[in-house]
Amino acid sequence: MLQKTGLGLFLLALLIFTLMLGMDSYVLTPESLAVDNGFHRKEILAQAEKAGMMGKEYSSTFGFCAGFMQVLKDAQASLNGQPVPEGMGEWDFKIGDWKKKEYASATLLKSGAGSVSQHPVLFFFLTFGLAILGGLLYILPKFQTVPGIKNDRIYHRPLTRGLKVGVRGFFLGAVFLSVLVYGFFYQNGDLFWPLVTAVMAAVIVGLVLFYQKQKELHGDRSASPKVTGWLGVFAGLYLIGFYVLLYWLPQHVAPWVTMVSPISEALSGQPASRWFLYGLLYTFIVLVMGVRMIAKYRHNRYQVLRTFSVMFFQACIAFLLPEILVRLNQPYYDFKNIWPLNYSFFFDWNLDNLLASGGLGIFMLVWGIVLTVVGVPVITYFFGKRWYCSWVCGCGGLAETMGDPFRQLSDKSLKAWRFERWTIHGVLAFAVVMTAMVLYTYFSGNAKVLFLDSYSIRSWYGFFVGSAFAGIVGTGFYPLMGNRMWCRFGCPLAAYLGLVQRFKSRFRITVNGGQCISCGNCSTYCEMGIDVRHYAQRGQDVLRSSCVGCGVCAAVCPRGVLRLENAGSDVGSRAEELKVIHISEGEVKLLD
Repeated sequence: MLQKTGLGLFLLALLIFTLMLGMDSYVLTPESLAVDNGFHRKEILAQAEKAGMMGKEYSSTFGFCAGFMQVLKDAQASLNGQPVPEGMGEWDFKIGDWKKKEYASATLLKSGAGSVSQHPVLFFFLTFGLAILGGLLYILPKFQTVPGIKNDRIYHRPLTRGLKVGVRGFFLGAVFLSVLVYGFFYQNGDLFWPLVTAVMAAVIVGLVLFYQKQKELHGDRSASPKVTGWLGVFAGLYLIGFYVLLYWLPQHVAPWVTMVSPISEALSGQPASRWFLYGLLYTFIVLVMGVRMIAKYRHNRYQVLRTFSVMFFQACIAFLLPEILVRLNQPYYDFKNIWPLNYSFFFDWNLDNLLASGGLGIFMLVWGIVLTVVGVPVITYFFGKRWYCSWVCGCGGLAETMGDPFRQLSDKSLKAWRFERWTIHGVLAFAVVMTAMVLYTYFSGNAKVLFLDSYSIRSWYGFFVGSAFAGIVGTGFYPLMGNRMWCRFGCPLAAYLGLVQRFKSRFRITVNGGQCISCGNCSTYCEMGIDVRHYAQRGQDVLRSSCVGCGVCAAVCPRGVLRLENAGSDVGSRAEELKVIHISEGEVKLLD
């Protein structure tokens, strides 16, 4: 009964959260026009008066934004057609395209005139508050159950069953094509990068499907069920829709941002933005679902400590500390975010901001460089990539908490592994090239490298990798294809860590093959698509570069076959394919 009440409260909060997007009305006034530049402000007000928009009430963000964007276009055309006053910078007088988006979002937030704008705290408790209460009511009874992992029918539930192969292919293809089409318009009609991305995708598909040895295609192990879990599809579509609004249509989440503004002002002294909304939501999800993770795996001390770690790093280091820094007039900085995952670290605006912020800003710059160049290889040598991916990273924290119910959906097939190797290392190469071009432009002032423009390449990287891959696919596909899609197929930092782990690290998962009963729990619960049972049956250590060391395979093993260890005696040879000796009836042979 308690769990049903909790589920009901959560669904009610989700319904209110969704309906909020249509509750406010919007009115443009001189006071709500969020434009500080005098030339811009005067021209925009004149164009708004001319269009009859001033004082007119709009019932939705769509109507307001359509009218205001036209006003901004007219103001942009008017100013851009005039000579720049002497002694003034060009873009201090003209209105750039980026300024239009900035002005539209900020003005929309100040123009709200409805129930959400008048009662933000009430709506915060009706959404965040009820959702947290409902989640805890649903989770807490789990502490009364018998500890340990048992058959909980995860492949029979419509939310956690996954997709048939055909449906899964349709979703991947539809999302990929939609992103490319939208990317064409996002790049202002430039076809180059969408076309390059499509060609590279075709090359990877060709390499995987047509140029592998046919004998390797036998024995694929896939997570695809015979019946699609349609409740999971609806959940995935909701998450995808949320990320589309957050990343590409932020003006339409104005009621959500308005709702959390009092909290932002209390923490940093600044009005909320879409990123504050996302950070707050992200943090609460990790904390509440972290309690669920602890309840489920409380029989395993490693899992409990690991979960507390990701909860701490997300709440304190990734969310609260940067807000406090802003309150102290210091740069917003997440000390645990590392390049190339933090791909904008070397962008000109970030470098200028850090260098202009005095001693603390310079420390942040040095910290980020040292952590990337020295910290990552040294710590990974001793502990493997698990120190970051499973104990510190925010992406991993969300995957391990909110994404845990879907970890069994990771595709264990050899085909998926081949795609993984091409895509994740391709993203890493893309990040390296993009960063090199950005730094070249920063130091030389020249945006062109051969025929490529550094601003164009970093814009496409942010759109395709930073938004579409990391957000829409990385999180929106949790209920569709598993909780580590981004970490497994796209994260450039995971690729960097994995290369060190694979060839020069003390970490491995050791196997006591004689105790394995081939139950398959380890493979089922591996979120990274590793067929752990295959290694256990052979008595071979798990040394895969994709392994994030979450340890769940060991936690769900009923015989204690698997163990996470660090050892330095064979670091130089540990990555050799075959080194397991099999003894039977007087015969000694090396397994192949």
